[in-house]
Amino acid sequence: MLELEGVVKHYRSMGEEVRAVDGVDLRVAAGEMVAVHGPSGSGKTTLLRLMAALMRAEEGAIRYEGRDLSRLSEDEACDYRLHNVGFVYQSFHLMPRVSALENASLKLLLGGVAQREARRRAILWLERVGLGDRMRRAPEQMSGGERQRVAIAQALVSDSRLILADEPTGNLDSARSIEIVKLLRSVARERRAAVVLVTHDLEAATVADRTCTLRDGKLIGGLGEAAREEDVLRPGSPSAR
Repeated sequence: MLELEGVVKHYRSMGEEVRAVDGVDLRVAAGEMVAVHGPSGSGKTTLLRLMAALMRAEEGAIRYEGRDLSRLSEDEACDYRLHNVGFVYQSFHLMPRVSALENASLKLLLGGVAQREARRRAILWLERVGLGDRMRRAPEQMSGGERQRVAIAQALVSDSRLILADEPTGNLDSARSIEIVKLLRSVARERRAAVVLVTHDLEAATVADRTCTLRDGKLIGGLGEAAREEDVLRPGSPSAR
């Protein structure tokens, strides 16, 4: 479903070249969750932003269901993110002074879903992330962990089949972290989505089907090839835990 081949993204900072993403190859199958583990500054967020067409690679190719993201116009890239991508931002990206329910339903409304249906689906996801009794609160009335879970509900509510999660457990305690990562893995199975989780939390990463390590912009010590879909979805297989 998602393919990266020789992807390169470099920056200039303080007169030096920063190799944020340096020749990355990665394939993620439908129904599979891949964790990309690495320290801060290793290029994980840049890699996700490339997958979301929020920036363009300098070299290599990124394809979603065979579609080359580098060939998208700005309008097409916006449409791709709206209809295909659920992005969990590390910094939440929630609107202030409006309720968690309104935040969680925003993407559906932007996609043309009727307000009643958008609110119904948002309520279901807020309940699923454990915020059924907090949905009327604004972000500034919530803890960091609660805001993180609103951001997760917002990303998952639109039934996107590419889920990109940037440190989604960074503001959660250990028990809630594992619960949320297991939820993301369940979403991969339920909607046959490709899920990419970037994290510095090794315990959370172990829940994924595969774990890769990103260091200095390079994937090392991990598996770049996608699992076969029949292996991901077959009952009793290691990937169907």
